[in-house]
Amino acid sequence: MLFMKKILIPFTVLALSIAVSSCDHQTWKNINYLQDIDETTTTKMPVNNGIIIQPQDQLSIIVTSRRPDLAAPFNLPIASTYAGGENISSAQHLSGYTVDNSGEINFPSLGKIKVSGMNRWQLQEEIADRLSSTGLLKDAIVTVEFMNFKISVLGDVTRPGTYTVTSDKITIFQAIALASDLTVYGQRDNIKVVREQNGKRQVFVLDLRDSNVFNSPAYYLQQNDVVYVTPNEVRAGQSTINENYFKSGSFWISVGSIAITVTNLIITILRK
Repeated sequence: MLFMKKILIPFTVLALSIAVSSCDHQTWKNINYLQDIDETTTTKMPVNNGIIIQPQDQLSIIVTSRRPDLAAPFNLPIASTYAGGENISSAQHLSGYTVDNSGEINFPSLGKIKVSGMNRWQLQEEIADRLSSTGLLKDAIVTVEFMNFKISVLGDVTRPGTYTVTSDKITIFQAIALASDLTVYGQRDNIKVVREQNGKRQVFVLDLRDSNVFNSPAYYLQQNDVVYVTPNEVRAGQSTINENYFKSGSFWISVGSIAITVTNLIITILRK
């Protein structure tokens, strides 16, 4: 009996240690980002061609010059909105150009300009060149900004929703940060980015655990991209009552309690 006791206790401790170690390794493997990168790793930066203008985009286009009076005809008026009720209030905002379904805008004095397929810097140069070549404004400085740059983050993230982007670029990691990161149930290796461009819908699948994510065309997001985080099997199992019970924390706490009780019972028997 003493011999069996000496073998049983170390064996139980070893089995529990292996189980815990295995769990920790599996958790690290499934959850950590960029697992193949350390502090000595360097990667080449992907080329960012900027946000590409598409139909239905809203653009703010401002023309300035050393002669403000000459630039004024090329700027849309500032619009005012009013809120009724007991206290009437107003707010002013810049008017913008909406790109039509043909990918064009109607610009003062220049008429129709094909803008879809350009980034904002290309459009700035295009308008400035046309104003100069037609003699309308020789020293024009043109500033183009997107007024409706939004992305949506859905699935197993902490705060799913649609987010307005105020900068010229946003990466997949920044989008996830806006949604307060993935939950522990989100699959880091199965992030889908749905993109509509040039009348086509394309889906990119990203693995955030691998540094090759930097080379994906979806690393830099475009306007109206939808980021979907796929749930893992545990989350999927929670969709049914039975699996939800077996995957729940209370179930495994009960299993642990039973295991401890059985172990104590065996030790008690061996002492006799």
